[in-house]
Amino acid sequence: MTIWEILLLAVGVSMDAFAVSIGKGLTVKKVTFREPLCVALWFGGFQALMPLIGYFLGASFADLVTKVDHWIAFGLLVLIGGNMIREALSGGEEKPADSSFAFKNMLLLAIATSIDALAVGVSLAFLQVNVWTTVAIIGLTTAAFSAVGLLIGKKVGSRFHAGAEILGGVILILIGLKILIEHLFSL
Repeated sequence: MTIWEILLLAVGVSMDAFAVSIGKGLTVKKVTFREPLCVALWFGGFQALMPLIGYFLGASFADLVTKVDHWIAFGLLVLIGGNMIREALSGGEEKPADSSFAFKNMLLLAIATSIDALAVGVSLAFLQVNVWTTVAIIGLTTAAFSAVGLLIGKKVGSRFHAGAEILGGVILILIGLKILIEHLFSL
């Protein structure tokens, strides 16, 4: 994967955290430096950790599936992207119920927004990629999008929530399609 593809992947997987951060921004009365830093650390940290875990899980069985690895990567990315688009169009995810930045609340939100990144990490195990650079880019991108999302939520409301998830889903589907096409036509 090129650096541009990794950046697009990072933007795609960060959209759930971005959308939740916008929702979180709707619930806070006052935003200081602490709140954007909090969402950036939680969401960025988990978005980096989950693909790393997924990568090592995928790498442990990569030798068994090398003949179909491109189909696995394609399938996972299309499934994740399609699910993000479906949820955005159906209004499936609700905004956070309160403005709490307590440990338990943030832990649950961070896990919920990064589950997709675990599956993306599995697909990374089948690609030519430096996992450490990739997860760092994913984590930093998500941290930035989350902090900005909180501020946007505070300022403009929920207009971008569904759009962010749709954009993220489309990006993941396109990356999956590119992986499949490159493999099929490089034979």
